[in-house]
Amino acid sequence: MSFLWPWNLWALLFIPILIVLYLLILRYKKRTAVAYSNLGLIREALGTAGRLRRHFPPLLFLLSLALMLVATARPVATLTLPTQQETVILAMDVSGSMRAADVQPSRLQAAQAAAKAFLADLPPHTRVGIVSFAANASLVQPPTLSRDDLVAAIDRFQLQLGTATGSGLIVSLASLFPEADIDISRLIYGRPMTSSDVSIGQPKTPKEEFVPQAPGSNQSVAIILLTDGQRTTGPDALDAAKMVAERGVRVYTVGIGTKDGDTIGFEGWSMRVRLDEDSLKRIAEITHGEYFYAGTAIDLKKIYQSLTTKIALETKQTEITALFAGLAACFAVLAAMLSLWWHGRIM
Repeated sequence: MSFLWPWNLWALLFIPILIVLYLLILRYKKRTAVAYSNLGLIREALGTAGRLRRHFPPLLFLLSLALMLVATARPVATLTLPTQQETVILAMDVSGSMRAADVQPSRLQAAQAAAKAFLADLPPHTRVGIVSFAANASLVQPPTLSRDDLVAAIDRFQLQLGTATGSGLIVSLASLFPEADIDISRLIYGRPMTSSDVSIGQPKTPKEEFVPQAPGSNQSVAIILLTDGQRTTGPDALDAAKMVAERGVRVYTVGIGTKDGDTIGFEGWSMRVRLDEDSLKRIAEITHGEYFYAGTAIDLKKIYQSLTTKIALETKQTEITALFAGLAACFAVLAAMLSLWWHGRIM
């Protein structure tokens, strides 16, 4: 535990001073009690329990005062608390290389199974959207709370040619901020948006000037990017990652497949597919996310389980001044009630 205002802890030196004053007061009262004709009878009437009881409320009061003084120093502790994560986008590679069987039963089927398990473990209040990308990227399921709709969207994946990782990131970003009217057509194809383009956001008011945020500062949204190969088309993935970072969105990247790659064949052609870990690590670094490598289906499921924890729970430095202040108030009230109950007065 640390303190934002540690110099305020010097005030705790008043506690031993108050203890000394309390002992002096007790000594003074003891002297004045000699005026009674028979002090032994009074002590006998009080008993040991009674003599200890008279010190209990002042002790609680001193404890309350100490807690309040600690609260003024603004204590900070590292706590694991539920996050405010409201929307998560699953951006999943559906390029032809996902048919490779180096991850059993295939990369795509393993990814689908892990994604479904991930959805089942998420808090029910977390909205999830799904983006698929190959040569192009598309929002196959807008963010929703319906797990059935999400599972159905995952089951509809169809393998295609190409790997446009940058496009997947841009469409995911536009899905998180539909009100921002992000020009997907210009960013992906390098031309202005036309009436024939499909836009994820429909502007309802004039756009406000965009102010970049610190990377990773937006705690209410996140993107999970899963891919098994190198970018072959579309905008540069690192440039897209910088755009995502300017919105404060973290990207958790997952690389699936053996690091040595695999050779796949289909309808008379074959090709060698290899995982581009360096790019995935850079995307995670730029957005203050994290990179995970999945060499097997079991690894992939474990990764999604850990991502569930990262999204549902967050470990961070949290100020706990209110906790100390609340405890101080409780002890003060308890001290006053016991004093009134036992002695008919406060202290």
